[in-house]
Amino acid sequence: MTERFINYIRYEKRFSQHTILAYSNDIRQFTSYLRDAFELRKPEDVKPEMIRSWIIHLIESKISNRSINRKISTLKTFYKFLQQEDRIEQSPFLTIISPKNATELPQFLEQDSMTKLFSDDHFSNDFNGLRDKTVLEVLYGTGIRLSELVNLKEDDIDFYGKTLKVLGKRNKERQIPLTKRLEGQLKSYLTMKEQVFADTEKNNHLFVTSKNRQVYPRLIYRIVNRHLSMASTLTKKSPHILRHSFATHMLNNGADLNAIKEILGHANLSATQVYTHSSIGQLKSIHKNSHPREKIKEV
Repeated sequence: MTERFINYIRYEKRFSQHTILAYSNDIRQFTSYLRDAFELRKPEDVKPEMIRSWIIHLIESKISNRSINRKISTLKTFYKFLQQEDRIEQSPFLTIISPKNATELPQFLEQDSMTKLFSDDHFSNDFNGLRDKTVLEVLYGTGIRLSELVNLKEDDIDFYGKTLKVLGKRNKERQIPLTKRLEGQLKSYLTMKEQVFADTEKNNHLFVTSKNRQVYPRLIYRIVNRHLSMASTLTKKSPHILRHSFATHMLNNGADLNAIKEILGHANLSATQVYTHSSIGQLKSIHKNSHPREKIKEV
C-alpha cells in the first residue's frame, strides 16, 4: 500500500520529488517504529495509543515540534488514502493532537550584510564565479525556494516583460518581477554561459555545473554557505536565509503583505505574516530613535 500511495501522490496529486522523498522517509520511519516497538507489520492495524507512543519517542529523540507535525501531516494524508481505498474504516489519527510549534522567527541578513555579500571580492572572474553570484542574486532578488531555483529554465526568463516564471509547490505557476539589477546580472551570466559551452550540447536549465549539467541542491547549499560565511555571522547559512531576507527587506521598505505572499508562492497569508515580527522590530528601533520623548534626558 505504501508503494501505491507514493504513486498516488506522484501521478495524481503531482507532488514535487522533494515532497515525495520526504513522505516516503516519514512513512518508512513510522512503520519501522511500529515493527520495533509493537511487532506490527501492517500499518492498517495501528492504534491511536501506538501513534502517541511514536510521538513521545520523537520528542525524546529531540526532534523539533515542527518536524513532528510535518510527519503527522504526512501520515494523516497516508491514512486518508487508506480510507479511500477501503483498507481501513476510520483514520487512527482522528484523535491525535499535534504538539504546538514553538514560535521561531525567521533569521535574515541585515541590508548592510547584503551589500557585503554581493561584493565582487567574493567571486572569481570565471564562469563558476559569475554563476555563483547570479544564484545569490536570483535567490535574494526573487525570494524563490531552493527547489524552484534548481529547476529554472532559460525559457522561464521573459526579458521583454521583465518577469521570471517559477513553478512552485503543487505545480502552481507564478510570475515574479525582475529588477533592473537582476535583469542585467542574468544577461551577463547567460552571455558567458553561451560562450563557455558553445561547443557542447545546449542545456536549457538556467543554472548548470562546470560540466554543463543541471545544478543540484547540495551544490547550491555549498555556494550559499560559502558566501554567507564571508558576509555574516548567522548560524544558519542556507538558501532559505536569502528568501527570509528578501521578504523581510521588502516588508520593511513598505511592500504590501499580500504582494509578498504572491511573490513567495504562499498558499495563505498566515505563512507570510511571520515576517511582520521582523518588521515590528524595525518599527520599534525607528520609534526609539525618532520619537521626541525618547530623546529627553533624565534630570
